[in-house]
Amino acid sequence: MTRTDPSRNTRTASRRKVLISGGGVAGPALAFWLNRHGFAVTVVEKASTLRGGGYPVDVRGTALEVVRRMGILPRLRDAHIDLRRLTFLAEDGSKVASIHPHTVTGGVAGRDLEVRRGDLTEALYTAGRDDVEYLFDDSIDTLDQSGHGVDVTFRAGGRRTFDMVVGADGLHSRTRELLFGPEERFHRYLGHCFAGFTMRNTFGLSHELMMWNTPGRAAALYAVGDHDDVHTLLNFAHPEPPFDAFRNPQAQRDLVASVFADAGWEVPGMLAALRDADDLFFDAVGQIRMPRWSSGRVALVGDAAYAPSFLTGQGSSLALVGAYMLAHSLAGRDHAAGFAAYEQSTRAFVTVNQEQIGEGGAALFPATARALEQRNDMLRRLSTLPPSEGRPAHSALTLPEFTPVT
Repeated sequence: MTRTDPSRNTRTASRRKVLISGGGVAGPALAFWLNRHGFAVTVVEKASTLRGGGYPVDVRGTALEVVRRMGILPRLRDAHIDLRRLTFLAEDGSKVASIHPHTVTGGVAGRDLEVRRGDLTEALYTAGRDDVEYLFDDSIDTLDQSGHGVDVTFRAGGRRTFDMVVGADGLHSRTRELLFGPEERFHRYLGHCFAGFTMRNTFGLSHELMMWNTPGRAAALYAVGDHDDVHTLLNFAHPEPPFDAFRNPQAQRDLVASVFADAGWEVPGMLAALRDADDLFFDAVGQIRMPRWSSGRVALVGDAAYAPSFLTGQGSSLALVGAYMLAHSLAGRDHAAGFAAYEQSTRAFVTVNQEQIGEGGAALFPATARALEQRNDMLRRLSTLPPSEGRPAHSALTLPEFTPVT
């Protein structure tokens, strides 16, 4: 599906043209802000429509100010899930500890948001769709940079020239591969893989997450409401990324089933649901760490440039903040100066958030019996404490003011 506005051709002829690859979180957010700064923006998305559903995501700290300035904070408040309890279980299914989510995440009760990923992407898209060209069911095939711009060919057969191109196409970014080479150069594997899907809520769960652990394995059920399906997560330690499984759904199912074959609790039923799941998402737990985020007239934003991994809970927030900072850095500057300003202003914020895996995220998935015992002791202590007041990393950057184009 292609959405265009024919009247845009005359009014944008003199505006700098930017192509954004990716219609998830970073792409529509960047499109919104670039348009407000006077750019003519096109977003290309390989999916045929906006992607609904998805695992819940967090919006915290500085990212809250981004969505407030976009005018979508009230809508996201209405979509807030309000997770109320995390319960951790031992191998035999007995309770280890039950704690408030913010005690682990570092979020702030009553301020930070957790919403379905589809609700966030819909809000971002709606905020800018009337001023941005969206090309669905298409993607970048080739990029050819020259002194005058970037010549882009699309998989659907079109060819256009843009002043700049930005890859906002996720952890496995095609734009990054075209620009910098194979993902393996930049992927920092964190020793785990995971499978996520939804299944019927036959467990009586409501606004809560239950996680079962043995060394190197975790199974979680996450109920975002009273009657909705539950989100299922099966996480496991693996010495190397299983590259042969990434593009083979049956190999993914077989690998997960073999790892959890002897597991107790509700895992047998979860594996049965896995066989028929039509929304399976499988991936390695990893980060993207790059020495630079741009080359020539092409740059990266969000997970494509600096995926922090789901262990930090900061992927969506980094995408929102990065999009704002990139658009602000390009306002009134050429591409070279703008991209340099983007890195200078944003890299420290990215780094401190990526390093949050050492402060709690990775500890939730212990790979040895000793580490699991230590984690359980930590959780028992945390269960007696009030919710956290938030980690400084979430708010370690103050947004520059937005100056609209006149």
